[in-house]
Amino acid sequence: MRKNSLWLPLAGFLVYVFLYAPLLIVVAFSFNDSRLNSQWVGFTLEWYRVLLHHEAMLQAAGNSLLIALVASAVSTVLGTMAGFAMYRFRLRVLPLLVLAPIAIPEILTGVSLLLFFVLLGMTLGMVSIILSHIAFCLGFVAIVVRSRLAGMDESLTEAARDLGATPWCAFRRVTLPLIMPGVVAGALMAFTLSIDDFVITFFTAGVGASTLPLQIYTMVKTSVTPEVNAISSLLMLLTLVLILVASKLSPSALRSGA
Repeated sequence: MRKNSLWLPLAGFLVYVFLYAPLLIVVAFSFNDSRLNSQWVGFTLEWYRVLLHHEAMLQAAGNSLLIALVASAVSTVLGTMAGFAMYRFRLRVLPLLVLAPIAIPEILTGVSLLLFFVLLGMTLGMVSIILSHIAFCLGFVAIVVRSRLAGMDESLTEAARDLGATPWCAFRRVTLPLIMPGVVAGALMAFTLSIDDFVITFFTAGVGASTLPLQIYTMVKTSVTPEVNAISSLLMLLTLVLILVASKLSPSALRSGA
């Protein structure tokens, strides 16, 4: 029994090593004083200083931040409305429509959106990327908000209605403050998904609308340079911070959404 009980922690440890060891290697070599990733030479911050003068990378980072901010803001509003509708009205079709982009593989979503924009005669660029990210992130926000609503005390809203509050006033004064941690957690999740997305962006981006994941992909076609390691480390840090903040704001909602 004791031998069998040791296998499970050991297997779990090996799985985590397999998942996170490559990430730690990327972070470590972003401080390596060499353009080659074959061996460690010494510690340096030079590659982070190089990033400050890399115009293509800075432009791509600016595009990614703008897309993520707009997409997360719009998807948070629409996702909150969808989550509230799914909780309140128990519609059968709405959950299918809202949650379908989550279940469908990203490559299929990207190809479908590309064909849709082409049929509309729409020029691919920043607008097409933002619309695509909104469609993709909306479902995740709806899941978090709906989970938060499921854990809310409905009697508080009913008490506000009994005291003469209109449905909109009861939602704005009672329901929305109670579910606000879930709304913020959904917004942070949408921002993280948008700024990290590559597959959907690859199909819907046009000329001159490169994002950070696309720029990194372009650079690693030849070799993985220290600048790529540095920007990947910063992107990884930003993603981890947002995930930690979102999990602190609404841990139960995030677990239900996952």
